[in-house]
Amino acid sequence: MYKTLTKLAEKVFTKSQIFKSGFNLSPMYRRLTGRIIYTSDDLLDVKIKIPISYKNKNYVGSVFGGSLFSATDPIYMIQLLHILGDDYVVWDKSAEIKYRRPAKSNAYAEFVFTSEEIENIKKDIAEKKEIDLIKKLNITDGEKTVFCELEKIIYIADKQYYKEKRKKKK
Repeated sequence: MYKTLTKLAEKVFTKSQIFKSGFNLSPMYRRLTGRIIYTSDDLLDVKIKIPISYKNKNYVGSVFGGSLFSATDPIYMIQLLHILGDDYVVWDKSAEIKYRRPAKSNAYAEFVFTSEEIENIKKDIAEKKEIDLIKKLNITDGEKTVFCELEKIIYIADKQYYKEKRKKKK
């Protein structure tokens, strides 16, 4: 459903506008309390805010750890899907979060890919057909205080290779 809506919206809006509004209006993402506050035109840079509110405060008044984690969970995967295009398969494979200190204020995270990184991903996929990409980010107060460190492993494959691989497993 989301992919179909995106294709329709591309006739009127930029990819950046669709990405930001699509996430922020999606019931799936809205419930997580995170909000996308910035997307670059090329989608290589995405920033989110997790405002502290009654919806995500825990027993001791800080942002619930699950809210911090879940607001960051879908970004890299969907960001890569849009950047790489339809010739690739992208899945979240695993994630690890290390809590460093309670988030007693709004929390922020930035999801960044460089053009070189994207070219290297495409080159690696052309050679190996599939890779596991490791991405790290910090959830902070927007300044220097780190609330959490997050590491994600993202599976990326050539779509044709992926389809053939799945056929062989059946």
